[in-house]
Amino acid sequence: MTIQITVRLPDELVAFVDELVASGTVASRAEAVTWALRRDRRRRTALADAEILREQGADPELEAIVAHTAAHPADLGD
Repeated sequence: MTIQITVRLPDELVAFVDELVASGTVASRAEAVTWALRRDRRRRTALADAEILREQGADPELEAIVAHTAAHPADLGD
């Protein structure tokens, strides 16, 4: 399900979104906004997870996963 909303953006952000569309990086303005919001949600989740690890200390069972992830960065493009 999708819901249509109206947002106001500064001219320079609209120009950037339009460049993304023109270059074929995204198919539409809506896709560009969706992509940006999803990326920010992932970033915020990662920061929250990092804060939990900082507060609780390292988990030995996760150290191999952390090492693998650090060596193989994920594509956060979508």
